[in-house]
Amino acid sequence: MYTTEPNNEHLEDKNMQSSTTPQILKASDSKPEETQETILSKTEGTKPQVEKKSSCPPQGTLNETITNGVMLFMLWCVTWSLSGPEALPGGSLFGLLIIFYSAIIGGELLEVIKMPSVPQLPPLLGMLLAGFTVRNVPFLSDIVHLSNTLSSTLRNTALTIVLVQAGLGLDPQALKHLKGVCLRLSMGPCLIEACSAAVISHFVMNFPWQWGFLLGFVLGAVSPAVVVPSMLHLQEEGYGVEKGIPTLLIAASSLDDILAITGFNTCLSIVFSSGDILSNVLSSFRDILIGVLVGAVLGMFVRFFPSRDQRKLPVKRAFLLLSMCVSAVLGGHRIGMNAAGGLCTLVLSFIAGNGWSKEKIKVQKIIGTAWNIFQPLLFGLVGAEVSVISLQSNAIGICVTTLSLALLVRISFTFVLTCFTGFKFKEKIFIALSWMPKATVQA
Repeated sequence: MYTTEPNNEHLEDKNMQSSTTPQILKASDSKPEETQETILSKTEGTKPQVEKKSSCPPQGTLNETITNGVMLFMLWCVTWSLSGPEALPGGSLFGLLIIFYSAIIGGELLEVIKMPSVPQLPPLLGMLLAGFTVRNVPFLSDIVHLSNTLSSTLRNTALTIVLVQAGLGLDPQALKHLKGVCLRLSMGPCLIEACSAAVISHFVMNFPWQWGFLLGFVLGAVSPAVVVPSMLHLQEEGYGVEKGIPTLLIAASSLDDILAITGFNTCLSIVFSSGDILSNVLSSFRDILIGVLVGAVLGMFVRFFPSRDQRKLPVKRAFLLLSMCVSAVLGGHRIGMNAAGGLCTLVLSFIAGNGWSKEKIKVQKIIGTAWNIFQPLLFGLVGAEVSVISLQSNAIGICVTTLSLALLVRISFTFVLTCFTGFKFKEKIFIALSWMPKATVQA
């Protein structure tokens, strides 16, 4: 009696457990199915719906074109509101805006035009052609008038920005390694081209020797607005960095321009001055010395002021650098020390950038933004300086011959100077051909 009751209770408990376990399993099996269904229903409900694109308002390229057009129009409206008649046809500001607009459009069109098996043409060519068109098309030339003072000031400002980029883009280690080659390339090609042009113009064009050398130093200047941005782009892409070719060409081309400007001013003072030649040469060396000293002092100042703990440090550095360099170049022209300003700019930016080390990248971006604004102005104004009416048909061939022969001598001499420097044959050809761009300094 006592043993059967517990056994029966135990059996009943087992039966209860066995009967409930299938229900629990069924319930547990049904839960994932329910959760899967709820998850699927939620995910189906949260699927992004594809929006239908409407043609109004316009999007993409058309919207960007309309926006840029309105911005340019509002720029003219603001200019007219501030200056009045100067922004109307015939005024200097109106002519400046027309050249600026035309240069931007010309550069954009040349970027759009792509021909098979032909390298992409640079936008600056379209800017040059735009300025040339504005100057020589009858209707446009009648309403576009620009004062020589304003044009010269803007071109010198743009060249100053280029020299600032050149100074900031120099690699001290590569420059130290290639200092001998850089010195030869900064002086030799310019002097040999100036002498070649002087000899050719004397015997072909019947120029006096003074005028021949004056023309030679005009032709001897390389366009930094073409060479420097191109070399900086190659440096960013990593081409030739191991051997320091971009730094070599940037430094040599900048010093080449300073030498050409110094030689031109010396010859100009000899031609139009009654003083002796020695005093004119000494005054040129004085300008060079002053430019180096002032650039070194200002470079050390900008190197430490503003300090690193200040806010908006790159903006302040870029402002001080640009303001000092523009003041040096334009002020040097105003007091008659033309070569001092460019050399001061190069030394100042190099010393300051060397002290900033990697922090100068942010300053370079700000300077690059300023160059994007002044680039259309520079090349548009250079193109507008060429007047077909003032050219004589019989003199064009002689001028082209003189320029071509002098340039050929320069390229050959540059190739010789790069021998025994460790460069490959293709690199020597590249360095020799890099001196071909002209026009910005000459204008």
